[in-house]
Amino acid sequence: MKISIQHLTKIFPSRTKGDKAVHAVEDMNIEIPSGKLVGLLGPSGCGKSTTLFMLSGLESPTSGKIMFDDQDVTTLSAEKRGVGLVFQNYALYPHMTVEQNIRFPLDNMRIKKEEGNARALDAARLVQIEDLMARKPNELSGGQQQRVAIARALVKMPNVLLLDEPLSNLDARLRLQTREEIKRIQRTTGITTVFVTHDQEEAMSICDTMVVMKLGIVQQIGAPQDIYDDPNNLFVANFLGTPPINIFKGKISGGKVYIGGEAIGETKYEDRDVYVGIRPEGYIYHEDGAFTLQLDHIEVMGRDKSVVSTHEASTKPTVRSIIDSDVPLPRDATELKFNIKPNKLFLFDAETEERLR
Repeated sequence: MKISIQHLTKIFPSRTKGDKAVHAVEDMNIEIPSGKLVGLLGPSGCGKSTTLFMLSGLESPTSGKIMFDDQDVTTLSAEKRGVGLVFQNYALYPHMTVEQNIRFPLDNMRIKKEEGNARALDAARLVQIEDLMARKPNELSGGQQQRVAIARALVKMPNVLLLDEPLSNLDARLRLQTREEIKRIQRTTGITTVFVTHDQEEAMSICDTMVVMKLGIVQQIGAPQDIYDDPNNLFVANFLGTPPINIFKGKISGGKVYIGGEAIGETKYEDRDVYVGIRPEGYIYHEDGAFTLQLDHIEVMGRDKSVVSTHEASTKPTVRSIIDSDVPLPRDATELKFNIKPNKLFLFDAETEERLR
């Protein structure tokens, strides 16, 4: 099912006199193709969960329109939208077994018991918990509880699946396993899925499309790698990437880009103050490199080594760069020399923070 969000706005009125109204979502416009997994990504308070609740019908928009295919569902009640919603805290009933939790939506729909049992078992098999049907939630691990919540959302055969930070309560290894499971389930079912997260690594690993948000406003929409390689502004560049992008205060003068008085390259843009962003993988270690960085320490990261060093500018900002592990580093080095890949260097206007293009 295709989802079309048109000029969607949600304003929460002030609760006390003197407080300002909160613009949780501001004039959002998104087209979500049928059968795709789309991630709403941003820091806490950016409006991503509010958007999800408006899609589900739990929140009413202040203005705008929500379309499921050609049907306007903006004012339609939640139970009539055909959505499955998985909450951050799972919301399982502790006194019910796994089977009863999964079947609960079908009982409310007055589905016959035999059919309900069969559909519950099919949903359990899809998320690989069919052997746990007799257990209760307190007998399950966090990852197993998450699968029960997903199975309960899927058993209704929804047109749209909505996931509200479903991995935030899991440890690192379980998060990795469960996000792979979510992608497998989504591909198997072909259900249009909206996934809310503040973790950019999660979003980049499983989403077909990402929607990056800040303070209720969409900053950029696109494929994860495209957004990483071509950020619209300083916020998006900063938010994506592990290790994060290196940001320096710089300036453009006479067709050259300067950081701390040192020219690092040429540019076509007019003179102005800028922020210079360099991705960690944008540094190329070379014995005769143009830029010398003082070595602080090396973090071994499996296949790669992350080198944390200090740039020789007056502000001495920290620089993080990634060096392939098969590149021999000089023993007991205190400084390293680098060149910079042009496609990993970004310039942002210092006033607007928008990318120079």
